[in-house]
Amino acid sequence: MAIKFQYNKTSLTNLGKQLKVRQNALPTLKNKESALRVSVITAKAESEAQAAALEAKLREYDYLAALWNEFEPGLISISDVHLKTVKIAGVKAPALDGIDFDIRPFNAFAKPAWYADGIRILKELSKLGIESEVSEERRRVLEFNRKKTTQKVNLYEKVQIPGYQEAIRKIKRYMEDEENLSKASSKIVKTRHEQQEEEEGL
Repeated sequence: MAIKFQYNKTSLTNLGKQLKVRQNALPTLKNKESALRVSVITAKAESEAQAAALEAKLREYDYLAALWNEFEPGLISISDVHLKTVKIAGVKAPALDGIDFDIRPFNAFAKPAWYADGIRILKELSKLGIESEVSEERRRVLEFNRKKTTQKVNLYEKVQIPGYQEAIRKIKRYMEDEENLSKASSKIVKTRHEQQEEEEGL
C-alpha cells in the first residue's frame, strides 16, 4: 500500500499522527487476537464435548430403541430457542439462553409408564444437540473475527507502520537537503558579495 504524502511539514505532522495511532492500536489488537485465538479453541472444545455427550447419551439409550416405536410422534416439540448475546474479547457471539418445549397433553394412565421418562430423555438430547450447534456457531463467529483481527495486525505491523516510517524518513531527508541547499546557496551568495565588495574596493 503506497502512502500518499507531500514533502512539507503539514504532511510530516499528519503522517506522524497516523503512525502514532497505529503504533498505539497495535498492542491492543495483538491482545484481542490472542484472546480470540483462545476463545476459538475453547468454543471448539465445548462444541466437540457437547457433540460427544450427545453421542454418549444416544448410545446410553440404545436399549430403548424398540420402545421408541410406541412413542407418539409429535408429542413433544420445540416451540422456541432463546439465544443471548455474550461479548467475548469484544466480539458479540451467541449463547443458549433456554429452550421452550411444547408437550401435547396425554393420558398418563392409558400410555406406557416410561412416557414421562421418554419426554425427559428427548428434552435432554435436544438440549445437548442445540447447545452443540450454538457452540459451533459461536466458534465460527469468533474464528471469523480472529481472522479479521489477524489481518489488521499484519496490515499495521507489516505494511502501514513501516510505510509511514519510510514516508516520514523521506520527508525529513528532503527537508534536511532543502535546508542544506538553502544554507549552501546563502554561503555562495555571501561569498560572491564579499568578493564583489573586495573587487570594488580595489
